[in-house]
Amino acid sequence: MQEHRHTGPVDRLTWTFSRIAMWGPAFIVSIIFYEVFMRYVLSKPTLWVNEMSLWVGGMIYVTAGLYAMQQRSHIRIFVIYDLAPLWLRRVFDIISTLCVVIFAIAVVWGGFGEALAKFWRWEAFGTAWDPPIPATNKPLILLTVVVLAMQATSNLIRDWPASKLVRRIFDIACTLGVIALSVMALPALFSATDGDGMLKAPLHWRVFLSCLIVFSVGLMVYGLVKDFNDEPQTLDEFEEDHGIPDQVLSGNPPPVDSAAGRVAAKDNAG
Repeated sequence: MQEHRHTGPVDRLTWTFSRIAMWGPAFIVSIIFYEVFMRYVLSKPTLWVNEMSLWVGGMIYVTAGLYAMQQRSHIRIFVIYDLAPLWLRRVFDIISTLCVVIFAIAVVWGGFGEALAKFWRWEAFGTAWDPPIPATNKPLILLTVVVLAMQATSNLIRDWPASKLVRRIFDIACTLGVIALSVMALPALFSATDGDGMLKAPLHWRVFLSCLIVFSVGLMVYGLVKDFNDEPQTLDEFEEDHGIPDQVLSGNPPPVDSAAGRVAAKDNAG
């Protein structure tokens, strides 16, 4: 698999956390092997492996779409798209991006209150091990769809591509938005209390989330500074660099030289 080059703060954020999430399936397989060994060899089953696998698997499932969006690898039906002229393709791309943004706004609008309530009361799973799956995964869904909308807009701006000024304004706006939300979130993590004056979430979780927020802000700032003058690689350039003929996407694939295992060269003599 050839990866699409990541440029800009949003790409940097998505790409980094996707790299971390890629280790999640290996972690799940490892703890399940451990559970099998403990249960069937030592006859000492664990309480936490099944719920940990559900917890991590849910996070992977929610965040996997970010990497697919950044790599432009989500499923697309492009029969009509390939037949359309360039100006109409731009319209299609704008409409699809607007649909993603509207979906993100609707999800945040409808789920923000519930997610915030689950987080502040640190709602747990209600089992013997009792992990805080609702308190963490519900807010993660909202954060993911927000970043998904940012990533879809970033793809639109870079794939056509837009002017350097437009890209810079978008990158700066996204970075400032993340910084502003972080400035509001960090004090709230340590100031919110329940009716008894006790912290609702454990202190170590608040410290961990604070470090995660600071790390995310650092990624955005680093991506903004590093790629401020960088020219993004458009989707067409990516296809050309990796030898993907336009005919493949148009439904009229070029002839293949079966002996050489590659696309046959055009006959220029005719």
